[in-house]
Amino acid sequence: MDTATNQPIINSPAAALVGDPAKYGRVAADGTVFVITGDGEKAVGSYPGKTPEEALAYFVRKFEALASEVALLAARIKSGAMVPSDALAAVTKLRQQVENLNGVGNLAALKLSVEQIPNLIEEHKTIFEARKAAEAAAKAVKRAEGQAVKEKLVVEAEMHALSENWKLTSERLKTLLDEWKKAPRLDKKADADLWKRFSASRNKFDKRRRTHFATLLQAQSAVKSAKEIIVTEAESLANSRDWVATARRYKALMEQWKLSGRGKKTDDAKLWVRFKTAQDTFFAAKNSDLEKRQGTMSENLAKREALILEIEAVLPITNLDEARRKFRDLQSKWSKIGMTERSKRAAFDKRFEIVETAIKEAEAEKWRKSDPTAKARANDVVSQLSAAVANYEAQALKAETAGNVKKASELREAAAARRTWLSEAEKGLSEFTN
Repeated sequence: MDTATNQPIINSPAAALVGDPAKYGRVAADGTVFVITGDGEKAVGSYPGKTPEEALAYFVRKFEALASEVALLAARIKSGAMVPSDALAAVTKLRQQVENLNGVGNLAALKLSVEQIPNLIEEHKTIFEARKAAEAAAKAVKRAEGQAVKEKLVVEAEMHALSENWKLTSERLKTLLDEWKKAPRLDKKADADLWKRFSASRNKFDKRRRTHFATLLQAQSAVKSAKEIIVTEAESLANSRDWVATARRYKALMEQWKLSGRGKKTDDAKLWVRFKTAQDTFFAAKNSDLEKRQGTMSENLAKREALILEIEAVLPITNLDEARRKFRDLQSKWSKIGMTERSKRAAFDKRFEIVETAIKEAEAEKWRKSDPTAKARANDVVSQLSAAVANYEAQALKAETAGNVKKASELREAAAARRTWLSEAEKGLSEFTN
């Protein structure tokens, strides 16, 4: 029992808050407020200008505030949320505060409550340590999970470092960076080491990507320049009326376009529209002209069909001069016939060439037979062979006279051979005209 108030002392850190603290105080006539303790009364102060009840309530609140701190400390210790060493330090501070408290309440119970806290600390030390161990284990698990998450991100980033799928990889690396930011932090060194690898992979890919697109941009610029030259020439030919040569040139320009490679999509599209417009303009005009000429070509075909029969009638050649004169007249008419469809004219040209070749061969043969130089050479051959035959026969006769039959026989054989050659030479000489 409290001897001053006949109130029981509750054996707990919150015992000081049990009951009405105002019972442990009074206000003197001069306004001085006293707290009642087991050792008697103790003046704690005054509150000028206030009623006795207000003055007493003021000093009760000071007591209650300190008592609440004691109770709160005890509760934190019981929950295991407070480090034992920090709790002991708090007890020391509370002892001083209780000792110097100018408040109204059960000071003895408050002091006892403070002194009970060290025992409470000891009682709940195991709980605190178990909680700290559990927290440490949870942190270790979380740290291991965070380590695994970030290592997985790093491995994937390193896998993408040499990728050439620029768009998808860029998007994926951005996602990996977002995931990295959301992942739990590790200890400083581990986090720094993993970040260094992660960042290096991203930088390596980014550098390769920028180099690729810089090279691509340069190549696209070269392609654009090449195609602009092609388009400029195509546009300059759009109004040409040299149908065959220009059509061939457009075909060549198309091949150049294909070989120039792919440029920037938008540039290629714009340049292609210009190229196609120029090409279509030319071929539309060409087709229109062809339609106009189609009727004329049909008429020309009929003329060639009739004239080729007259040309072929020149053969066989019986009189070269007459045949040559007639062929020249027909040839002049043939050349004056206008355009004919190419696929059908080829057969006519072949028939024409047969007659033309026959005329040329006849002329060549006539020239060969009237060539004075060739005739002189033929005369020389006949003369030489005649002389050789006479010489061999004379020698053979001389050998026979001398009785050399074998030699005479050999000489007569040589004479006979040259006589055969002489016959052929005389025949060739007879073909020459006078």
